[in-house]
Amino acid sequence: MTPAPGTFVASQKQAATISLIVGCGMLIIKMAAYLLTHSAAIFSDAIESVVHIAATSMAFYSIIVSARPADQSHPYGHGKIEFFSAGIEGGLIVLAAVAIIYEAIRGMIAGRELTELGTGLLITLAASVVNLLLGWFLIRRGRATSSLILVADGKHILTDSFTSFGVVAGVGLVMVTGIELLDPLVAIAVALNIIFTGYQLIRASVGGLMDESDKETLHQVSRVVAEERSDEWITVHLLRMIRSGRSYHIDFHLTIPFYWTVRRAEEFQHSVTARIARRLDDSASVLIHLDPCVPHCCQMCNVASCSERRQPLHQPPDWSLAAITSKAPYNSSRS
Repeated sequence: MTPAPGTFVASQKQAATISLIVGCGMLIIKMAAYLLTHSAAIFSDAIESVVHIAATSMAFYSIIVSARPADQSHPYGHGKIEFFSAGIEGGLIVLAAVAIIYEAIRGMIAGRELTELGTGLLITLAASVVNLLLGWFLIRRGRATSSLILVADGKHILTDSFTSFGVVAGVGLVMVTGIELLDPLVAIAVALNIIFTGYQLIRASVGGLMDESDKETLHQVSRVVAEERSDEWITVHLLRMIRSGRSYHIDFHLTIPFYWTVRRAEEFQHSVTARIARRLDDSASVLIHLDPCVPHCCQMCNVASCSERRQPLHQPPDWSLAAITSKAPYNSSRS
């Protein structure tokens, strides 16, 4: 049984709340480690926690807004705010990276005395482990509730965790070698990695806002269409899909026998719509354009009892993703 939408939202809010609380705790701990050590590398890790708090706050607000039902002003719902949230998070990550690079270069020029590196290293290591567990938790919860916001936040925190492990390695290297220049160099390396993560989030955000084709989800929808079809589905073409939050908006052209009555065609359309929506956890809005068959369709039609058949079946329709998303109305497996 599919959980109710309200259950998903409650689960998302719970995850975002946990992320926010842990983020505040990590910020306090990491800033304490930085003030103790004056390490640029540890400072870079602390800045990541500032971004974590800002991004998670935005994510929490986005979850509340995206859960609102469709209305006259937003007929497709409010799910697109997830892409805004991911884009803002990506932008914050890039700004944080710039601040880290600035601080690292300033430290290289002015110089700074590093202290209590052993204690700072242990604090950072503990924070890294906590963030690793939190990141995995958010990604799993986000995928389970179809929340781009939580997945993006989880990936960010997971990256933060890996970054923290890099900082631990860098600070440990400074302790072993005594070369303090390695500290700002590690911070700059961390910042460059953060910039790449921010770019990926911004890229995903822009793609979602521009209704860029999501290949993975489109493959999922095309599999559902291919598996749910019956003999009366003569051909399918021009399959299109956009995603808003955890909702899918799907439309495609479906060729049916031309001699059906309007009532039969309408009943068939409702049945197909319900079957597809059910396969997508009742989170899909499906619009089907019914097209009447033409004599050329006979060669690919599986309706055995058709009294209007003009030629035998010998070219079964092509149900591949390329075929059912194409503009050509009569795709077949052979040319």
